[in-house]
Amino acid sequence: MADDSRPRKDLPAWMTLPGSLIPSSPEDLQDAAEAPERVDPQEEPEDARFEEPVTETPPHEAPGPELKPALEAILMVVDEPVREVTLAQVLERPTHEVAAALRELSAEYEASARGFDLRQVAGGWRYYSRPAYAPLVERFVRDGQQARLTQAALETLAVVAYRQPVSRARVAAVRGVSSDGVMRTLVARGLVEEAGTDPESQAVLYRTSSYFLERLGLNDVSELPELAPFLPDDVENIEETTK
Repeated sequence: MADDSRPRKDLPAWMTLPGSLIPSSPEDLQDAAEAPERVDPQEEPEDARFEEPVTETPPHEAPGPELKPALEAILMVVDEPVREVTLAQVLERPTHEVAAALRELSAEYEASARGFDLRQVAGGWRYYSRPAYAPLVERFVRDGQQARLTQAALETLAVVAYRQPVSRARVAAVRGVSSDGVMRTLVARGLVEEAGTDPESQAVLYRTSSYFLERLGLNDVSELPELAPFLPDDVENIEETTK
């Protein structure tokens, strides 16, 4: 009798498996056909071996500037109080965060006894020098007015000194250029002051101040040196053209 235990070459491959996997009846054959395919849990599906894991990449957000240093940088260049809402718009931050940061900065300056403080005045915030140092600031500002004048300022001051009282238009005619800005500087430094108005043109007239005489060591403008040695030979023609 032939040995039936040997696998037959004409049988399906699954029927050549050993032991319990070989169906022993038609019912077993039907159950085997309907049963799901067995997969070794330790063996990955072949398609899965080549799939790369999908990870969500968070959107890149450029880091914004730190709030307190940004506020300090802005407030260092303002010349009038700035409102909290304006600072919030510039920095693109919530207004309540800006307000809290401003109050924290003010408290930090106060606690560290800095020479300046951050105050909320007129609906906005601005740096101010601390009142304890007001005399030093005043001395610095006053001494700063003794800085050298520009050539334009010296020319304008000379015209005022030798032709006073004189209007801005007259000064401009003598110099050949507008002197409005220079006149404002001389008035701010206390070297020139207003001296009424011209009866005909109603233009504001200017003269040198007592501070000007003090700085030059003069009692009166009559003590100013004569201009003749410094004038050109055709001074009469110049005089006519400036009238």
